[in-house]
Amino acid sequence: MQDYSGYGQPPTGDYFGSTPPPMPPMPPRPPKRRISLLSYLAVALAAGALGAGTVVAIYHPAANSSAATPQPSSSAIAPAPLPSTAVPAPSSGTGSLSKVEQGLVIINTTLQYSSEQAAGTGMVINADGLVLTNNHVIENATHITATVASTGKNFVAKVVGYDVTGDIALLQLQNPSGLHAVPIGDASKVKTGAAVMALGNAEGRSAIVPASGQVTALNQTITASDQGGTVKSETLHGMIQTNADIVAGDSGGPLVNSAGQVIGMDTAGNSVSFTQQQTVAGFAIPINTALSVASQIAAGHASSTIVIGYPPFIGIYVGQGTDSNPQDQASQQQQNTGPGSFGGFGGLGNGNGAGNGGTSSCYTSDANLSVPSTIASVNSGTLVIGTICNSPAAAAGLTAGSVITELNGQTVGSPQSLSDIMAKLRPGDTVSVTWVTPSGQTKNGNLVLTAGPPL
Repeated sequence: MQDYSGYGQPPTGDYFGSTPPPMPPMPPRPPKRRISLLSYLAVALAAGALGAGTVVAIYHPAANSSAATPQPSSSAIAPAPLPSTAVPAPSSGTGSLSKVEQGLVIINTTLQYSSEQAAGTGMVINADGLVLTNNHVIENATHITATVASTGKNFVAKVVGYDVTGDIALLQLQNPSGLHAVPIGDASKVKTGAAVMALGNAEGRSAIVPASGQVTALNQTITASDQGGTVKSETLHGMIQTNADIVAGDSGGPLVNSAGQVIGMDTAGNSVSFTQQQTVAGFAIPINTALSVASQIAAGHASSTIVIGYPPFIGIYVGQGTDSNPQDQASQQQQNTGPGSFGGFGGLGNGNGAGNGGTSSCYTSDANLSVPSTIASVNSGTLVIGTICNSPAAAAGLTAGSVITELNGQTVGSPQSLSDIMAKLRPGDTVSVTWVTPSGQTKNGNLVLTAGPPL
């Protein structure tokens, strides 16, 4: 849901050129936003103003940041497997642009713990309310709503599961009614030069805006880097490349062929300027790939990359990286404050910081969060920047400036090491934690992990 901007590794495919069949006339796109040379962005939109020459995301505090958002209910932690027919298979059947538009939802999310809101797009894939979107659209979300673009009807959405490495997520709309699934095509039959149209919640304007173009290359590999979330970079393979102008907010929306069938899920795009020439490149995950992952999620098949339901949550803000020295973590954090500068590894917490020197006993968001002035004097462990109110960590007595040294008997060093241990756990697990307080006391406690926002 935060914007991604990937660096290096531009696509290597050639542009091919047959003249596409005419597409229906469409309203104009919003003004184009340029970002840095060869910088690819995954195009969910964190709400805020847009500036020329910047990555298309500037964060602003969530409207309700003064009160903690409730965690997902226990019934949503591990959803029951869905029937094998819940997720459709790729098809060569008929479709139309109007049918695609009827199946699109505008996704809005609240990221309570990082004082942000974000927007993206989703596709209804069955009438019972399953919605396909990108993982980065719902990453770190504590509340998700979906508005049917064609009717304005609103639904609360729960996370069925997600694949971080593939950037795919499956949502379930609550109490669904009157929904229409998008017509699904077959991405394996897509050819370069084919006419396509990208549709999505362009620049978070709460309306579906189309952009026509052609397929310019197939099976592309791109690297995306996260500007604000917990996934710092990822490599996506097998992407469909198009010159349709995919912009922020389009993420999770459809790439549609001339027969009115969804052949891909809009995921990344850029505008690159070469002196007088401007090149537009957008990237979509082939719908066959996205549906294959969605089927595994719906069936409840977790893996090393697929998470079913919600991840475990301990409720602390930490730094980032692989440095195991808490003093170094504090120093690095002071130098790197800004959007997304606090890590959210393993359901820990995510935020940007400015404020009160870590004097609060707990936080409902990161709005007043900063590096604590006093930290435990130990050589190795994960520094706790702050504790989230009403979380397991707060209940156990963990405070800002403490350093976690063990979790479930395993030595904890860097924030990444704590993330790796947490990744093997589930909500409801009881874990033992050892930490050193800012005053130098060693403490032990048992925590029951709750359900946290998706990573």
